[in-house]
Amino acid sequence: MYKIVNIVDTIRIPPKDFGKPIKESAIKAISEAYEGRIDRDLGLVLTITKVGRIGDGRIIPGDGATYHDVEFEALIYKPALHEVVTGKVSEIAHFGAFVKIGPIDGLVHVSQITDDYVSFNEKTGVLAAKETKRVLKEGDTVRARVVSVSLKPVITESKIGLTMRQPGLGKMEWIEEDKRKKKKKTKTTSKSSGGKKK
Repeated sequence: MYKIVNIVDTIRIPPKDFGKPIKESAIKAISEAYEGRIDRDLGLVLTITKVGRIGDGRIIPGDGATYHDVEFEALIYKPALHEVVTGKVSEIAHFGAFVKIGPIDGLVHVSQITDDYVSFNEKTGVLAAKETKRVLKEGDTVRARVVSVSLKPVITESKIGLTMRQPGLGKMEWIEEDKRKKKKKTKTTSKSSGGKKK
């Protein structure tokens, strides 16, 4: 889920940036400290959208920099449990599919792709369902639900678990196919009942 959050912090402006306008130096310091970083509470900080109040600078003995209390807004991304997300399959492995959901990858384990038995085909690099013959490959667009979130300071160590086993989830083509089948089944049921009122 994307959000704009308000943050209050103290930033360090080094002496090399003293000649620049204070706002420009503050934006640079905030960007370096926050952008692209993961905070357990906030999520992944994508960009600083607005800098508000910049307090007067303080000097700490032994350090030539100035320290300023600042207020700013940041655009963050933090997957929420049970959130439904849409993304593209970025990689297929024998244990599942990695799905790019916004700025981060989630994993759909093979057991969470479909109710059918799914196996990895090494030759073609796809995951294939045994009964339905449905295939999942790199580049496919899917809809999934977030079932686990473990954010670490390093993005590559963060883990997002996804499932596609519930109704309305899966590869977009599968979802459309299921809708058509359901619609056809509904029409057949209403025809067989004769549509007569008693």
